[in-house]
Amino acid sequence: MSLSISVVLLLAIVAVIFLRNGAMKFSHGLVCLLLGFLLAGTDAAPTIHDGINSTAGLVSSLSP
Repeated sequence: MSLSISVVLLLAIVAVIFLRNGAMKFSHGLVCLLLGFLLAGTDAAPTIHDGINSTAGLVSSLSP
């Protein structure tokens, strides 16, 4: 649960930075937001969730 909230918060911060710098327009952000909601309702959602969890586990296991 905390991982998904952290990922959402990170992506929201990146989107705000892109919007403020002009690298992404509001319409592009809206399309990305709608795509995320649509993907969450498909059969691909568990696969995406598992991929994010696997990537987070791999990153957390790395030692500097």
